[in-house]
Amino acid sequence: MPRALVLLAAILFGTTGTAQALGPEGSPLSVGAGRIAVGAALLALAAWAVERRARRGEGSPAWPLPALAGTAVGVAGYQLSFFAAVEDTGVAVGTVVALGSAPAMAGLLGRVVGGTPLTGRWAACTALATAGVVLLVLAGSDARVSLAGVGLALVAGASYAVYTVGSKRMLDAGHPPEAVMARGFGAAALLLAPLLVASGGAPFTTVDGILLALYLGAIPTALAYVLFARGLRVLGAGETATLTLAEPLTASVLGALVLSERPGALAVAGAALVLGGLAALALPARPTRAARTASRPAKAAA
Repeated sequence: MPRALVLLAAILFGTTGTAQALGPEGSPLSVGAGRIAVGAALLALAAWAVERRARRGEGSPAWPLPALAGTAVGVAGYQLSFFAAVEDTGVAVGTVVALGSAPAMAGLLGRVVGGTPLTGRWAACTALATAGVVLLVLAGSDARVSLAGVGLALVAGASYAVYTVGSKRMLDAGHPPEAVMARGFGAAALLLAPLLVASGGAPFTTVDGILLALYLGAIPTALAYVLFARGLRVLGAGETATLTLAEPLTASVLGALVLSERPGALAVAGAALVLGGLAALALPARPTRAARTASRPAKAAA
């Protein structure tokens, strides 16, 4: 069930690009800032409702401030660095480096910070799904490589890892997913507020822009990240980040169905690799021989 929640969240994440393509033109940075602002407001309402019920019982545990700060910086940093990377080195390379590096960085950071074990199964599934993302994004694209752009994409991957691990620590401290997401995105919205002001509130100046901001804030942000957090509460940071590689797969499928994009054989092969890696990771792990032996009832003494 936790894996299904993260996969559903990733599918909702994957609708972002199609929604932006169908919506009005605008700066990706200002749209991203508007999305975070709307999402933060909706998450705050959800958190208020959850915490209001919780007040009737025991008090809330203390908030780990370093984890909260890391989550906010991760959310804001990803928005800024990812769009800057795409602008500098192109969609293909920027997406591959950012999304491809995030699971490995999240797994390693989770290991260092929280001691989360990294299994060979996770490493193999991550490698397979990441290879699929590379084929999926590069298929039919004219890739150009800029060292600065690649560096920004790595910053985006690291930001995603910091956000995931910071959220995981707050969840492990006993805070509900809605409250964790509300505080993380609320603080990120404050960090991004100057960008929204500098753009003149561009996402909210037209009816179409408002509708786009509301959709992006409500579905692939507020709802998706609550689902993401509910899965992350049980799973490790690395595994959760790997499962979100379903996002570019969803974006490609929607591009074909809604935007009439026609994927070639390379994209189909990439999609198959992503599906294979995610399916292998999502399936329950087989018990080890030691676990099977331990579960057998002891033979009665003769």
